[in-house]
Amino acid sequence: MTGPSHGFEKIQYEVADHVATITLDDPDTRNALSDQLLGELVAALRSARDDDAVRVVVLASSHEKVFSAGGNLAAFGSESNAVEKFDGADLFIESFRLLGQLGKPSIVAARGHVLAGSLGLALACDLIVASDEATFGTPEITVGLFPFMIMALIYRSVGRKKTNEMLLLGERLTADDAREAGIVNRVVPGREFDGVVADWAAMLAAKSPLIMRMGKDAMWRQMDMDLADALDYLRSQLAIELSSEDAIEGVKAFFEKREPEWKGR
Repeated sequence: MTGPSHGFEKIQYEVADHVATITLDDPDTRNALSDQLLGELVAALRSARDDDAVRVVVLASSHEKVFSAGGNLAAFGSESNAVEKFDGADLFIESFRLLGQLGKPSIVAARGHVLAGSLGLALACDLIVASDEATFGTPEITVGLFPFMIMALIYRSVGRKKTNEMLLLGERLTADDAREAGIVNRVVPGREFDGVVADWAAMLAAKSPLIMRMGKDAMWRQMDMDLADALDYLRSQLAIELSSEDAIEGVKAFFEKREPEWKGR
């Protein structure tokens, strides 16, 4: 077990039992995605990516009612020049890219509201567990903004007409509505929330880290490939997988009715 990592002000970072928990921790701003918070998140994701002890990443919030209210509106309305604001958007892109190329599965623990830019952050992760009190939405249009940075992620997760509705009306979805829309994997009562997140993280951490990394990389790369190209690429990945010691061990353990012992090769 590794204790909390020091040097962060807007997030908490902790590794235990192969699970890295990154907790957004700027409650006074409802975890507004400021340049500082996003910069620290990017640094934490890189640490998790490069740490062989980490097999799963959980993205959570210290705020009981809000995962994140989204982008930092105070910065958007500031008098900083357009170049500075444009450069700040790079941190959104880098966090999305890191989550896609993490080589490890990620879970969003959405105890509270997931709004605006933070919805893109959540959709960049692999799985979302939501409290039944959480809501999801893109309210930017109501303050004269448009959710440009997260639009591509929403369209890749939600049907086109439903995405149009979310972007244009800016209304919130309940957790159950978000599940029906394909945003959320599971909705649980608040009293069960921590247990379900922990159970899913433990289940993921028990899988072969090698095969999980190969699978995660393939999920990211094939997403926007032409079908024929994707099938050729995935066939090559299958051949590599089947030659790995972990694949051989997994099948052997299955027939011997025992838990596999992963070698990571």
